[in-house]
Amino acid sequence: MGPPSPIGCFAIPIREESTRFSNPSRISDLAMSLLADLVNLNLSDYTEKIIAEYIWIGGSGMDIRSKARTIPGPVADPSELPKWNYDGSSTGQAPGKDSEVILYPQAIFKDPFRRGNNILVMCDCYTPAGEPIPTNKRYNAAKIFSHPHVVAEEPWYGIEQEYTLLQKDVKWPLGWPVGGFPGPQGPYYCSVGANKSFGRDIVDSHYKACLFAGINISGINGEVMPGQWEFQIGPSIGISAGDQLWVARFILERITEIAGVVLSFDPKPIQGDWNGAGAHTNYSTKSMREEGGYEIIKKAIEKLSLRHKEHISSYGEGNERRLTGRHETADINTFSWGIANRGASIRVGRETERNGKGYFEDRRPASNMDPYVVTSMIAQTTLL
Repeated sequence: MGPPSPIGCFAIPIREESTRFSNPSRISDLAMSLLADLVNLNLSDYTEKIIAEYIWIGGSGMDIRSKARTIPGPVADPSELPKWNYDGSSTGQAPGKDSEVILYPQAIFKDPFRRGNNILVMCDCYTPAGEPIPTNKRYNAAKIFSHPHVVAEEPWYGIEQEYTLLQKDVKWPLGWPVGGFPGPQGPYYCSVGANKSFGRDIVDSHYKACLFAGINISGINGEVMPGQWEFQIGPSIGISAGDQLWVARFILERITEIAGVVLSFDPKPIQGDWNGAGAHTNYSTKSMREEGGYEIIKKAIEKLSLRHKEHISSYGEGNERRLTGRHETADINTFSWGIANRGASIRVGRETERNGKGYFEDRRPASNMDPYVVTSMIAQTTLL
């Protein structure tokens, strides 16, 4: 037997190594096995240092960016983390001659990918002088949610995030024949079966990863269009709804990256007789949840009706392709509300009507909406 392999701890003898490496597929299997060992390495067995993945929103308002840094030890609060910076000229958020943008850590979550004590850090973005950059929507949302009237009403949100999984190379929904169409809608919503449900492994992985991270994900389901799914975040209070939804989107992006599938938040990914994708936002305040709350709900809906155009303009790009009055939507130009009506702008549940208190659902936001904008705008309109 020859001298040991130079691969240190793996200590593969040369003669055995040459036998193994004579098969190309065996080389690939061995490499993937070693890579998996490294990816799954639990750092807490060897060091107190942790990896913090800083996450922020790029210049388009929907591109999620991130980079990692080493922190001396575990942290329990974002205030314990240092501010950081990035090249804003590469994200469409700063000119090249003055490109530095500063990241302020705002919320932390357990990292389901690196695990151990490693964390995900939701950040917002500022100039070196401390001014929020124009794409920092969290800053204004935080001001609204810190207003005494809003704090006193403890606004709860439940956000239903719909999305579409696409085949990587053809950008066509998962499970659809390339260049063709599946059977018409009907059998796919909340379905089971290889000919009706596509991408469940991705969806379940995301569900568990969010629970691991400490995100208040309350459920998942298959949607009406095949290849389309939904997860729900909440109930979450105030600014935390936006933080949790953005990090849940980040985790989903990472999982689809691993799976080799493209994630789309387009509100109408396929034209024609196919459902679009929304982010229905359920909302209640302390007064709405108490006795007599139904009257408060009706007053809030009246206030929303008076600012319909303002809300629509901030509820997501391309929403006019989705809000057509068909496929369980209201027409984009007309405000309406109703009991158990999924064709209305605002839906009030039967249970809320029966109990005389509860919540309502704003069905107008598109799947690509910014949750900081939508949640704070609803609070501002109904409470301030």
